Amino acid sequence: MMTLISPRVRRALLAAGAVIVFPMLAGATYQGVATAIERRQFPHPGQLVDVGGHQLHIHCTGEGSPAVVLEAPATGMSAAWGLVQPALSETTRTCSYDRAGLGWSETGGEAFDPAAVPDQLHALLERSGVQGPYVLVGQGLGAAFATLFAARYAGEVRALVLAGAPTPEAPGTPPQATRQLVHAAPWLARAGILRATRLLSQHAAGLPEPSAGALRAFLNRPDHLTRAAAELSRWEETVALAAQAPVADHVRVVRLGEGGRERLGFLTDSAAANAAIAAIRDAVAAGQR
Repeated sequence: MMTLISPRVRRALLAAGAVIVFPMLAGATYQGVATAIERRQFPHPGQLVDVGGHQLHIHCTGEGSPAVVLEAPATGMSAAWGLVQPALSETTRTCSYDRAGLGWSETGGEAFDPAAVPDQLHALLERSGVQGPYVLVGQGLGAAFATLFAARYAGEVRALVLAGAPTPEAPGTPPQATRQLVHAAPWLARAGILRATRLLSQHAAGLPEPSAGALRAFLNRPDHLTRAAAELSRWEETVALAAQAPVADHVRVVRLGEGGRERLGFLTDSAAANAAIAAIRDAVAAGQR
């Protein structure tokens, strides 16, 4: 026997549905319009290079050797080096890039594999004409990727500068709340919630423009955040791979800071950025001798 819903209950259900649906539609519209504006406002500053089925973005400035190659931390991209790259470019060739699926880089058809990152970077450097030797610089999770590259391509690396590098003893695993936020971030971004609350984009504060604006934009983008969540989910595996990777004796290793409980942090503090710049310049100078 069919139970009829009273007009009063029907009206209440429709009102409740409207309360849920209309804000979601408004948020999604807000997200879509803002993203379209940002695509025009922040075009990629470097070049897109095919590395075998997909393109990666690399941004190189300055001239000189050895070239400095910058590996961004978790959820980061080339724009995260906005305080560091211009200063280093006064001394030598300096290149930042976006790992597959982050920033302006395409994802490709394969799932994220931390062991594939150094090979993709090597192909990117080779095909974009950036010749070694290199000074590899990595922050946070990027330090692990830089270590993997230095171990695999030791003959092309002069030095390794690691800022806040996680280790198996102090893996720097982000707190559970941070992980949950990053994994939920793509959905929050689609609904416009991340953009409205600035939960992630606030971490770009302190960078100069246009780097700050570009990083803010991608920290509100579902595609970027989906890949960032995939990287974050394999944090411990990446750290373990780096710890097991033997770095050749001729590669100078410089460590800045201790690997701690790394959150979503970038080099936005001028004092920390200046310390990193000084250490990298020393490594470059040593590589020229």
